[in-house]
Amino acid sequence: MGMKCIGVDVGGTSVKVGMFEVTGKLLHKWEVITRKEENGKYILGDTAASILKKLKDLNISMEEICGVGMGLPGPVLPDGYVEVCVNLGWKDCYPERELSEKLQGIPVKSANDANVAALGEMWQGGGKGYDDIVMVTLGTGVGGGVVINQKIVAGKHGLAGEIGHIHIRDEETETCNCGGVGCVEQIASATGIAREARRMMASKEIPSVLRTYGDEVTAKDVLDGAKAGDALALQVMDVVSHYLGLILAQISMTTDPDVFVIGGGVSKAGQFLIDIIQQSYERFTPISKNKSGIVLATLGNDAGIYGAARLILD
Repeated sequence: MGMKCIGVDVGGTSVKVGMFEVTGKLLHKWEVITRKEENGKYILGDTAASILKKLKDLNISMEEICGVGMGLPGPVLPDGYVEVCVNLGWKDCYPERELSEKLQGIPVKSANDANVAALGEMWQGGGKGYDDIVMVTLGTGVGGGVVINQKIVAGKHGLAGEIGHIHIRDEETETCNCGGVGCVEQIASATGIAREARRMMASKEIPSVLRTYGDEVTAKDVLDGAKAGDALALQVMDVVSHYLGLILAQISMTTDPDVFVIGGGVSKAGQFLIDIIQQSYERFTPISKNKSGIVLATLGNDAGIYGAARLILD
């Protein structure tokens, strides 16, 4: 029997768990409900119990598991210290120590969930075959992760890869969840794209299929409309791709990765999205033809468990 590793992706509604061969092959995956009561104090215990039960059911001994990696929704310092995970109710804790104790002392390593997803995409996803990738996740928010030489760059304060909160639009007036104004997340997240569409419908007279949705318009409606050639939807995506191309150009000239990997719910728009971002990115990087490519993420919601498992193999 080959050695195995376990990846745990702790989210606000569920904890995803995956068991892998050390080669990166996913063997089993399952979920545990995230119990947030009493400041999330049951989450790690529930996760550990679930892992132990699964090992027992599959007749796999603890000796066959080389370790457990964990992605957490908040900054993780190099010593494993977590100041806060807002969505879990955690404050001032060392989750990897705690999980390790509950799993008979097995090694546990943790990192921020967006960084872990980037590592997963580098290992077995859109960035497979590359050592240096920057992942941008366009979901409810905009997350990011930087992987250089196959290792997550978390930075000294856990802020590396917080691409969503780079200030990019001066004329913005509304405040972002982070307290800043004019963040990438306010424009390029699913929520940002919908907000952009509402604003444009209000300020322009152009007839559009989007008007049938009114204030309920979603990012998917906008992308579907743009693909179908709807003029207003295309204008919204012009704005979105302008800022995404701009931010990728800036990152390109800072870290120059092999590729950018674009993931999250918005990336379901596929190659259409990549192509419009690419046009904008080319416009902002005339300095060289020889630069980072832009590709789609391929692991979807499993990126976190893959990356978490990969953490333990370093």
